[in-house]
This record gives sequence, C-alpha cells and structure tokens, in this order.
Amino acid sequence: MTVKKLDHSVVHDDKQAGAESLISEFKSLMADAEALIIATEDHPGEAISSIRNKALETLAGAKESLSGVEGKLLDKAKIAADGADDFVHRNPWEAVGVAAGLGLLIGLFIGRR
Repeated sequence: MTVKKLDHSVVHDDKQAGAESLISEFKSLMADAEALIIATEDHPGEAISSIRNKALETLAGAKESLSGVEGKLLDKAKIAADGADDFVHRNPWEAVGVAAGLGLLIGLFIGRR
C-alpha cells in the first residue's frame, strides 16, 4: 500500500514539474509578445493602435490568470510537501529505505555514463 502512495507522489511530482515548465514558457511568451507590441509603438495608424491596445489588455488578463494558477500550484506543492513530511515522521525507516534505494538507482545510472 505504501508503494502505491509513493508511485502516486512521483506522478504528482512529474505533473507539477510539467506545470511549472509550462508556466515558465508561458511567461516567456508573454514577455516576448509584450516586447513585440512595444516595438510597434512607432508605427502610426488607428488600426495598429487598436490592435496593440487590445493585445496589451489580453496580456494583462493572461498575467492575472497565470498568477492565480501559479498561486494554486504553490498551494498544492505546499500540501504535497506537508504530506511527505508527515509520511517521513510517521514512517522514518521506510523513508530511509526509499531514499537509499533512490540513491542506489541514481548511482547506478551515473556509473553507466
């Protein structure tokens, strides 16, 4: 039963790392889009100005949404860390065994290179 919990936490960690990577890439995309919009400020024209303002509003909304998602992700990470801490306090020897096993596997993988 403990193995299932550990496998679930590994999957959860992978999802969390993927979500953090996605957030990072999205932030980079927003920064690039903002730079592109600012670079077009010199171009006259009402149509371009309208498009630029709409894009800036959309980016502002996306930033707000992203900060909300980022906050939720941080909360979930804290909950997962608390759960891991609780597990280690309740089952210290199992935690030592898992850590030793992971260390052995990492050592084997590094040794093969």
